[in-house]
Amino acid sequence: MSGSAFDQVAYAGPETGVKDRVSYSSSRTSCASRSPQVCLPDDEIARHVALHGDGVKDIAILVEDTQAAFDAAIQGGAHAVLAPTVLQDDSGTIVKATISTYGETVHSFVQRDAYQGIFMPGYVEARRSIAHVRKPALQFIDHCVGNVGWGEMDAWGDFYARVFGFSQLVSFDDKDISTEFTALRSKVMTDSRHRVKFPINEPAQGKKKSQIEEYLDFLPRRGRAAHGDPYRGYRCDHRSAASQRRRVSRHADSYYDLLEERVGKIDEAMETLRRLRILVDRDDQGYMLQIFTKPLQDRPTVFFEIIQRKGSLSFGKGNFKALFVSIEREQRARHAVTGRAG
Repeated sequence: MSGSAFDQVAYAGPETGVKDRVSYSSSRTSCASRSPQVCLPDDEIARHVALHGDGVKDIAILVEDTQAAFDAAIQGGAHAVLAPTVLQDDSGTIVKATISTYGETVHSFVQRDAYQGIFMPGYVEARRSIAHVRKPALQFIDHCVGNVGWGEMDAWGDFYARVFGFSQLVSFDDKDISTEFTALRSKVMTDSRHRVKFPINEPAQGKKKSQIEEYLDFLPRRGRAAHGDPYRGYRCDHRSAASQRRRVSRHADSYYDLLEERVGKIDEAMETLRRLRILVDRDDQGYMLQIFTKPLQDRPTVFFEIIQRKGSLSFGKGNFKALFVSIEREQRARHAVTGRAG
């Protein structure tokens, strides 16, 4: 695989005819980040950032036929945000449609088989790379997680079943995912090929406020909706882990003392995993390696997971507790500074 993840490859803004925002497209993962123009405070992106802070607004899915995907979604009960629309420039056409999901998050269907441009109409090639920074060898987005409110997980799981034809890959209850203080319930919805995966989390009762509740607290409500995507999991190859070690949360050494007993023999050296604080879990298909960044912004609402799958299709049930312990440590540090109750 040539190139590096998160190198800028394209740009859209006033210079390209887009007057209300500036947008940057990154390579490898096909991510587009957008910022509103200061002079247009009523712009949709400006309102979203003002209300929620940095986060994920649109999770787009590549499809073969946008019209067919949109029609199936509407028939399944989805609400339209944008009907199938043709976007075009000298490089060809893209067909895009958008539906609403939890909170103010949306999903777009994108059909790009007739487009040869750098990213989307309105973008121009604008490559930028920071040469001295070692970048992880990311391959693609493995999954996007949605946090929803109390008692809403099953309803949104049913939504993905009706609207997308997804099935449940795995589910965890509060007995599976809990610490001394907090807990959550989760189910993972996926397509038949396991190419698109959406874990959906809801809080469960614990002694203190859970990470899911804190996340929702930091996303002010508009109406009754307070949901969103706290992190994206990126699939990587074996070269990626070392470049993540600076920002990862620390886990107790006891995790690694018991790791081989829990997951069995693996290819990686245990001391390397311990030094880089990489988590490991196993299911009946194989095993997986995970590492999580700390929150990227002031609000604890966005972080990344780097995941390497060696046969495993699951999401590391055995690692959730280790992750929660680390996040609780971050919570305590924030509460000590702000005086917020836990």
